[in-house]
Amino acid sequence: MNLLDHLRRMAGNNLWSNDRLYRAVLSLQPDEFEAKRTSFFPSIKATLNHILAVDLLYLDFIEEGGIGAAAHDDFVPFDEPHALFAAQVAADGRLIAFCEGLSEADLDRRVITDRREDGMIPERIGDILAHVFLHDIHHRGQVHAMLSGTSVAPPQLDEFLLDYDLKLRRAEIERLRL
Repeated sequence: MNLLDHLRRMAGNNLWSNDRLYRAVLSLQPDEFEAKRTSFFPSIKATLNHILAVDLLYLDFIEEGGIGAAAHDDFVPFDEPHALFAAQVAADGRLIAFCEGLSEADLDRRVITDRREDGMIPERIGDILAHVFLHDIHHRGQVHAMLSGTSVAPPQLDEFLLDYDLKLRRAEIERLRL
């Protein structure tokens, strides 16, 4: 497997992991979604909104959409988990489509990232994608931990890449068409 194949699989993993996590979140009791919790962000709601806002920022960078930092700065957080889930699914779909359209050479291509007062910084697409996947995994782990203090058990999020995992999760993966 080469790096491009790995990044494509990680884009699929992002969709799968978000799907599993949101299905748990959508089962929360009233008020658990926005309840104050101990984490980097103060609630499940705030953390999931942060994941989406950052995904939209980096999608703009790699798609060269021209919105820049405003993609993050102008993001309006979702109050309702179903709408947030739908927006995350759409962002995950864009990420998968982008990765599917890449060539090996594209991974070294630099695109401009708007770092506000630090300027317009060219970054490699392969590095941006790796960063996005690490960012999302990091914050999904925080939501996972916060779910431990709710009425809903946190879902398994690390059974995706191995042959055994693919067999175990085949129905889910096929439902998502990965």
